[in-house]
Amino acid sequence: MMSYTYPLPELSDYDISGKTGFLPEELPVTRLPAYYESWENTVAVLPALLLTKRIRSVVDKFEVLDTSRLETEPQWRRAYSVLGFLSHAYIWGVDVPTNKLPVQLAKPWVEISDHLRIPPIATYAGLCLWNWQEILPLDGEYEDEDAFLDNLRTISTFTGSTDESWFYLVSVYFEYRCAPCIRTGLNAIRYARNDQPEKVTECLKELAESIDYLGSVLMKMEEMCDPHVFYFKLRPYLAGWKNMESAGLPNGVYYGDEKEPRLLSGGSNAQSSSIQTLDLLLNVNHMATGESTADGHSHANPFMSEMRSYMPGKHADFLEHLSKVNIIRDYVMKNASKNKELVLAYDASVAMLKIFRDKHIRIVTRYIVIQAQKEKTMGSEGVQKSTLRAGLAKSNNTNKVLRGTGGTALLPFLKQCRDETGNTAAGSWGRRLLSVKEKEIVVIEEKVEGKSGKKSDAANAFSLISTMTDNVKNQNSW
Repeated sequence: MMSYTYPLPELSDYDISGKTGFLPEELPVTRLPAYYESWENTVAVLPALLLTKRIRSVVDKFEVLDTSRLETEPQWRRAYSVLGFLSHAYIWGVDVPTNKLPVQLAKPWVEISDHLRIPPIATYAGLCLWNWQEILPLDGEYEDEDAFLDNLRTISTFTGSTDESWFYLVSVYFEYRCAPCIRTGLNAIRYARNDQPEKVTECLKELAESIDYLGSVLMKMEEMCDPHVFYFKLRPYLAGWKNMESAGLPNGVYYGDEKEPRLLSGGSNAQSSSIQTLDLLLNVNHMATGESTADGHSHANPFMSEMRSYMPGKHADFLEHLSKVNIIRDYVMKNASKNKELVLAYDASVAMLKIFRDKHIRIVTRYIVIQAQKEKTMGSEGVQKSTLRAGLAKSNNTNKVLRGTGGTALLPFLKQCRDETGNTAAGSWGRRLLSVKEKEIVVIEEKVEGKSGKKSDAANAFSLISTMTDNVKNQNSW
């Protein structure tokens, strides 16, 4: 239950930076100490080993290394990331996936995962948060924030392709640009506690503009990541071993000598703590996909809750703390009758988060849905012969529900998240505006362009809601 008196979270207590958000402010370690050179030397040539299908024979010769020689948190994170790449390559990197992860990888990976409080699977953290470095040593000092992405490169990849690196780095940049959202959101909560509506309004306007930019960051994916390369060459390696019957792993994977297999989801944007932070700040509630109780009320979405367990432990702890103090919507609703601008600012932030999710659906449609249709046209056998890839892109049953690397039914989940975002609007007109269908959104966007000229999405959302509010004041629609 949210509280007006429970202490606000201190970012430093949760390995969060006011400057870089959920990214480590200290640059990630790019190579482990010499004791772990067998891991590092192998991941350095991973694209070649996958091309020649030698990854399993090389890993099988490893010795079981002792994790006690990892001395710092950045080293633990690097080890986790390296073993994630090696393990997924081992499982998926030959034509027929294997359901047994050798003890040489499994034992240290489980130990490292326990230390970091994160599952032994290739997560968003291992692929993105802890897998980047600067091209030039600027130590995080940039003339402007846009220069951050231009000075990034990945440490490890499966394919060695620019497309794969760009896929990870856009997510890194997304996390970097989400840092202002975290700061601004916590400030809004602080001002709400002090009953300063003007300050809360200013924070919400700033939050809307920051979320607006996140949508632009997401669309950068199209600049240097080809959808065909992503779907057929990279995505198979990102898959986990949960709900992967059609890809050849019906019962998960056995880790070393463990008697029971583990069923774990692969890397997913739902594992981004930033996205769940935005939902919490704006009090967006996600329900179970397509399900409702007998009385018509839906249960909380178990997938969103489950994804917190795939985040670094301290980041998940932060979300739990934030859920106890996220009073913004409650404050807006209590002041709605006497402060229309506060409601508009809140609804503009909600509108921008909904627009962000619309853009995410567009990306998913282009990079996964359309590519899956190509797979059906080519036929499963044709895909196997032309790509020589395993996993999701070689499913034997093209009639099943299209699933993400996290194992969810992809489009129904994303569309419901988008619609639930719109339902959060505080004003009645805002709710009506944000519940319109996609075709109506296009018409509205055209009207905005006609009324306002060229503006940011955030400015458009705010001005459009304001204009429509003026039109319905006499109808008491608020």
